[in-house]
Amino acid sequence: MMILLKLVIAVTFISCNFNKTNYTNIETNKNTLNESGNKQKKSILDGLKKLVAAYPDYLDSADENNLHWKDGTTMQWDDGIEGKSHDEKLDSPDLEDMMSQKYTAGSGWDSPPAENFEPGRIRYEPFFKKMYGSASGQVQKNLVPISWVPSICNCIVQVNNVNGAADKLQAVSDELEQLGAEYNKYLKRTGGTFNWRFIAGTKRLSTHAFGTAIDINTQYSNYWKWEGDMTWKNQIPMEIVEIFEKHGFIWGGKWYHYDTMHFEYRPELLN
Repeated sequence: MMILLKLVIAVTFISCNFNKTNYTNIETNKNTLNESGNKQKKSILDGLKKLVAAYPDYLDSADENNLHWKDGTTMQWDDGIEGKSHDEKLDSPDLEDMMSQKYTAGSGWDSPPAENFEPGRIRYEPFFKKMYGSASGQVQKNLVPISWVPSICNCIVQVNNVNGAADKLQAVSDELEQLGAEYNKYLKRTGGTFNWRFIAGTKRLSTHAFGTAIDINTQYSNYWKWEGDMTWKNQIPMEIVEIFEKHGFIWGGKWYHYDTMHFEYRPELLN
């Protein structure tokens, strides 16, 4: 009887220690997974938070893989397709691709840009169509006229007032007029604002189609397709660029496929 009792005690002791060890391992693994998941969630949410902050009139909130609009629409952040080439990101992006490159405002950016580094040139088109209009007529309903640098160009341009884009461009115009006369030649003509069209040679809509972009004087501009090569060139002074950036417009001169006349309203890349 004594031998049997000792065997029972021994088995019970081993079993308890085994369960305790397994429980400890499970808790350790769970904590490791939670820590990893939290890091991933934090990383993903950075871009989503910037979108929500930039467009508060339309966007409500975000979770780890979704952007929630105030009308109840949900857009997926990551489509799960890995290993896209740069061209594939341009033609078939998701929101994550759109926010994948960091735009640096001011003069402290890496010039010339590295190959295929062009923050803002990757655009998730359904996002902009939903916000600004999915057809020319829808966009035109939201266009308002602004007086563009009246003492220099004396032009009236049509700009989308959704998200206050037109008001922001008017603020740009007001500040540009305060620059010295040596800057007037870059501003005395405009290459246009609203134009429902595709980007040349593609099936992607230009941001001009949404009335949220402006091209300044093409005479002093450099565009990679016009130049015929990818050697970066620019004539636009940074003083002009920085005023646009201050009010939420990014500059196409900071793209590998450079377009130095081009400015578009993209506050999510500047907040």
